[in-house]
Amino acid sequence: MKRVLLAGAGHAHAVLLDALAQEPLYGARITLVSPHARQLYSAMLPGVIAGHYEREEAEFDVAAMAERAFAEFVPGAIARLDTVRRVALLADGRQIHYDIASLNVGSRTADETPGAAERALPVKPYERLLERVRYNAHIAIAGGGAAGAELAMALRHRGAIVTLYSADSPFPPWLAQRLERVLRRRGVDYRPGMRADAVEPGPVIIAGQAQQQFDMVLWAAGAAPIGWLERSGLARDEQGFARVDETLRSVSHPEVFAAGDCAATGEAKAGVYAVRQGALLAQNLRALVKGTALLPYERRPHALLLITCGARYAIATRGAWSAQGHWVWWWKNWIDRRWMARLRGEKLKPRKSGSEPELDRGRSPK
Repeated sequence: MKRVLLAGAGHAHAVLLDALAQEPLYGARITLVSPHARQLYSAMLPGVIAGHYEREEAEFDVAAMAERAFAEFVPGAIARLDTVRRVALLADGRQIHYDIASLNVGSRTADETPGAAERALPVKPYERLLERVRYNAHIAIAGGGAAGAELAMALRHRGAIVTLYSADSPFPPWLAQRLERVLRRRGVDYRPGMRADAVEPGPVIIAGQAQQQFDMVLWAAGAAPIGWLERSGLARDEQGFARVDETLRSVSHPEVFAAGDCAATGEAKAGVYAVRQGALLAQNLRALVKGTALLPYERRPHALLLITCGARYAIATRGAWSAQGHWVWWWKNWIDRRWMARLRGEKLKPRKSGSEPELDRGRSPK
């Protein structure tokens, strides 16, 4: 009987657990370790902050997902991964031994900028962000990627005064210009080309020669690996993320898979890629347990990106194609609700024209 450790409950493991619920993996004892029994879905977080969703609508039950997948759920935080002894050590001292491990633990918000760790609130973990963010405040956000832009417009929609600092846009010029126009229409004080160089007491943002005081600072400036991954002994890329081969196995420890933000796959760190990786992970985990050949991951250069804009309005882009409008938000709403229904083991009724999708809350699939 193979001992399989699933570390984290991100997008990739959500797909894996769904696959295991549909077709159990015999010959394996599966343990899922994740800090929270309930977890926020990141794509719906801006909608929660903007007031379009209740928090409960954007949460999924990790423990229930594990139960449907015939896995044991262990609430806890991993403090160390001992790849020599093949054991995960939890923060409370518990130990979980494994023969095969799969890591889908995400990333942390990079906070190496002076003063950021002490005086700014990182976007991750999302649960803490929701508990501490203030809506009637003057807020600075460092980081002009999709997460920072969505957060800025969601907070502005709720009445906050928002300044968004962006050193370099991660988007192609035509998309960056489109997004800038929307940010300014929404009333965000957008400052492209201005890096937040430091956060001083106040809190005060230092950007070059300029400085400005705010009520709070939110940090959304890039992704960094979580601490125990850096100390795991796994081969890592120059940024510190786990290097994997074409089958999503660690290049240094073939008994370890990695997917999503914590893995260096050559793709952007986005949920849409993690979902695709999860589908392959489900196949390759079965293959490794059964001793059959593993399949390679096929990377795709373009994926659908949906950016919400505070109100029920969104931007969609894929490759060179782009569109925006209220209909894009409703399209995203449908995608997100369908995904949440999948995570909850519910069935989604076909959408009626001009209406939101309805959930079939009847009998869940076994």
